[in-house]
Amino acid sequence: MDKERAGIQSVEVGFTLLEALTRARGPQMLKDLASDAGMSAAKAHRYLVSFQRIGLVTQDARTSRYDLGPASLKLGLASLARLDPVRLARERMPALMERIHHTAAIAVWGNHGPTIVHWEESAQSVTANLRLGDVMPMLASATGRCFAAWLPREVTAPLLEPEVDKARRIQRKDLPLTPEAIDAMLAEVRERGTARVVDTVLPGIVAFCTPVFDSSGHIVLGLTTLGSIATFDPEYGGAIDAPLREACVQLSQDLGWNA
Repeated sequence: MDKERAGIQSVEVGFTLLEALTRARGPQMLKDLASDAGMSAAKAHRYLVSFQRIGLVTQDARTSRYDLGPASLKLGLASLARLDPVRLARERMPALMERIHHTAAIAVWGNHGPTIVHWEESAQSVTANLRLGDVMPMLASATGRCFAAWLPREVTAPLLEPEVDKARRIQRKDLPLTPEAIDAMLAEVRERGTARVVDTVLPGIVAFCTPVFDSSGHIVLGLTTLGSIATFDPEYGGAIDAPLREACVQLSQDLGWNA
């Protein structure tokens, strides 16, 4: 094996125990932990003894159960402190676009609402051009609906209310304009796990926006994709929605989110 690619196999094997503890909902007995890691109890015990010595694992003297130790917490907190959600999302964009073949964008919550901070245009033409710094409407865009669904209402209300007033004045029939209709729409977004709009921003344009969460379960950004209904699959769970969801779930998990 090439020296640069050579590693220490025992470290990789032992890490499966730490992964098993990470997946567990609480402290684990030796036999259960070993089973989850796919090794014998005797082998798992040897690794756990070493992990205890360096603080990666602790053992309750009363119950004999194992759990993650203070060193694991320090590593996790240090890793979270260095994570940049937007940078990580930008790194995943090319792979996502290879699957969906449509324009994709990253939006974060800014002082004026959901704001586009990065976008990549697909080779397929689309009549809706995004620009850095664009603030998306709360009701008419998938991006706005996504943030409205997962942010506290006291945060979004100052932006929702003037949009509703304007939509009422120009008699827009394609948007939810009553509190009950808005609540129902946002509940559906949360239930489906993604926001979708068709023909609300521009005629013939479909868009999805799916949330990305941090380790506390708070929305940190939305991944948006849009395109012409002639080539864009508008179905939930379809050729656009499914890859977008997978990318957002993986990114959220990499940021420490645990559904």
